[in-house]
Amino acid sequence: MPCILNIETATEVCSVAVSVDGRVVFQKEETKGPSHAVLLGTFVDEAMEMLRAQNLKPDAVAVSCGPGSYTGLRIGVSEAKGLCFGLNIPLIALNSLKIMANGVSKMKDLQDYTLLCPMIDARRMEVYDVLLNKELQEVRPVSADIIDENSFAGYLGKERIVFFGNGAEKCKAVLKSEAALFLDNVYPRAFNMIGLAEEAYAAGDFVNVAYFEPFYLKEFVATALKNKVLAAVK
Repeated sequence: MPCILNIETATEVCSVAVSVDGRVVFQKEETKGPSHAVLLGTFVDEAMEMLRAQNLKPDAVAVSCGPGSYTGLRIGVSEAKGLCFGLNIPLIALNSLKIMANGVSKMKDLQDYTLLCPMIDARRMEVYDVLLNKELQEVRPVSADIIDENSFAGYLGKERIVFFGNGAEKCKAVLKSEAALFLDNVYPRAFNMIGLAEEAYAAGDFVNVAYFEPFYLKEFVATALKNKVLAAVK
C-alpha cells in the first residue's frame, strides 16, 4: 500500500492526513476557519517532518478538488501541486462532496436510508450537491441548486435521503419530509479521503499536475468594495 498525503480545504475546515499501508499515521485539522493560508503549510510541514523521521516520503498527494470555497480550493490545490512538482510524485483529485459522503456511508445507524446528499453552502439558498447511493455511485450528478420545497421531488419520498454538510442546515426548514434526515457537523475531512485516495492510486487515476484546476462548478464572483476611497485606489 502507498504512502499518501491528503489535503482538504474545500470549506472553512482545513485538514491534512497521511496514510501508510492503509494506516492513518498523521492527522491534523482546524474547524474554526477559514484560515487555510496560515495553517495549511504548517500542517503539511508537520506531516513531512513526521515522515522524514521514519525515513518515508509520500508516493502521491491527494487533494479535495471541489466544489467548494473558491479561495480554499485555490490554496489547497496550489499546495498539492507544489508538493507533487517538488517530489516528482503523482496528484490525485477527489470530489469534495464524495469525501463527505465517504464518511457518512460508514455510519451503521443509517441502514434505512438509501441515498446520501452531501451539500456545501454556495450562499443564500444555493448549495452544491450530489445524490449518491451507499456505494457512492451517482444517482444525480453534481450541481448548483437553489433549494425550494420542490427540490428532490423525484426522489424524496420514494427514497429515504440523508442530507449533511454546511449547506444542509439552511435546507431543513424547506425540505420537510419524514423521508429526510439531516445530520449536523459533517464536513469534508482529509481523514475521509484516505480510502478513496488509495483506490485511485491503485487504479492509476491521476491528474496532470501542470494543467489541473479545481472544480469550481460556478465562476468566481468578486464582492464589490463598499469603501469608495479604497475602490478608487484599486
